[in-house]
Amino acid sequence: MGSHNGQVQELPPPLITPVNTCDEPLPVEETKRLGCPGCQLDEVNKASTSVPYRNFCFIWIICLTATLPIQSLFPYLYFMIRDLKVAKEEQDIGFYAGFVGATYFLGRTISAVPWGMFADKYGRKPCIVISILSVIIFNTLFGLSTTYWMAIVTRGLLGLLCGILGPIKAYASEVSRKEHQALGISFVTSSRAIALVIGPSIGGFLSQPAQKYPKIISEESIFGRFPYFLPCFVISVLAVGSCIACIWLPETLHFHDDDKVEAIEELESQVGGSKSTENLLKNWQLMSAIIIFSIFSLHDTAYLEIFSLWAVSSRKFQGLSFTSQDVGTVFAFSGLSVLVYQLTIYPFISKFGPIKTFRPAAILSILLLTTYPFMSNLHGLELKILINMASILKNVFAATITIACNILQNTAVTQKQRGTANGISVTVMSTFKAVAPAAAGIIFSWAQKHLSGLFLPGNQILFLTLNMVSIIGLVLTFKPFLSLPTPMRH
Repeated sequence: MGSHNGQVQELPPPLITPVNTCDEPLPVEETKRLGCPGCQLDEVNKASTSVPYRNFCFIWIICLTATLPIQSLFPYLYFMIRDLKVAKEEQDIGFYAGFVGATYFLGRTISAVPWGMFADKYGRKPCIVISILSVIIFNTLFGLSTTYWMAIVTRGLLGLLCGILGPIKAYASEVSRKEHQALGISFVTSSRAIALVIGPSIGGFLSQPAQKYPKIISEESIFGRFPYFLPCFVISVLAVGSCIACIWLPETLHFHDDDKVEAIEELESQVGGSKSTENLLKNWQLMSAIIIFSIFSLHDTAYLEIFSLWAVSSRKFQGLSFTSQDVGTVFAFSGLSVLVYQLTIYPFISKFGPIKTFRPAAILSILLLTTYPFMSNLHGLELKILINMASILKNVFAATITIACNILQNTAVTQKQRGTANGISVTVMSTFKAVAPAAAGIIFSWAQKHLSGLFLPGNQILFLTLNMVSIIGLVLTFKPFLSLPTPMRH
């Protein structure tokens, strides 16, 4: 308790300035927390054991908004590139589409580490607000693109300035008590699962609205003159709501008035920070898991790009002649099925361990992809039923692999190292994802120009290339490449 001179002994410094009955200055320990939002939040969390559902819901909305521009693009990307008239031949559309998809991930790769440093210095909240503002501005401008290069630049700037991926994970774990941190992270992951359902639906049903809903939207309206503006506009409106929600988000980063105290605390909490990172890079158990995860991330991103282009391409190029609405429906059903699978079925099969679920999922995914080229021979209801079933299974297998990779990464390090380890994983994964759309677009364009004359038709070579990536990833799950902790070897 307080002594006669107002000093506090053996208790954390209070948030409110204590009454000092003497003329002695207050100690640093008492003044350093005044005005610090992180300390205030810590005190609130200590005083209350309840789950901060309001903050978690705001996190969920913000993360959903930041993810929607990625998931909504694929259903209409082919038609957008066609209407921008940059491709001289129809077979070249995939080539140009790949670079539009890649620029976002390239921007994110470049800015991931600087945004993390910004969030550590100036706070999580400013980083989140700037990221949401970038969605409002550049996602809107992307929908208003009148040239190919305008689409490329706005998409790249969106990826460069939307640095929410790493900081939102840190924020979700910091905004609550330790026992609620897992729930906070689950809100982040579930928002991305929901984005897999909502995003393709927005892109598929709201693009080209004057053609799909002529009685409601005329060709002379802004949505008629800019046929891909409506889905971007809807997402930007949601982003405005998310930006308003940021007003009630508390800051979690600690700002202390005494620079020396802050420097000492930082030194104590991050002893040998660069040395710790260097040690993680030498942790082969972690790095092998990250490499495998990045290979399958490349595969999944390339699959999304190739499937969306192949599904809407003409029958004369052995495509399915789907509309953007059809593609959006397929993706939405797949996303919903993955969400149901993660909540109901996966908890039962997870007891077999990550490797015993990973390898069968990878093998079944490879076998499933070999059937895709032959679906172009189907028509009508039969085609739509089979393609939806195949897409659902493919995404379920991908979800199983992703969860297994995350488990392998987290079990390779101690709890205190997981933040840095996940940061390394995001950087490597984003690099692979930046390559995937461009490479997929180039291979897709090449396949449409070589439908015959080779040892296999072009569309079969296209999916064979995808399968080769999976095969490489599958092979790397065996010794001597992948190092497993002792409990997982049995």
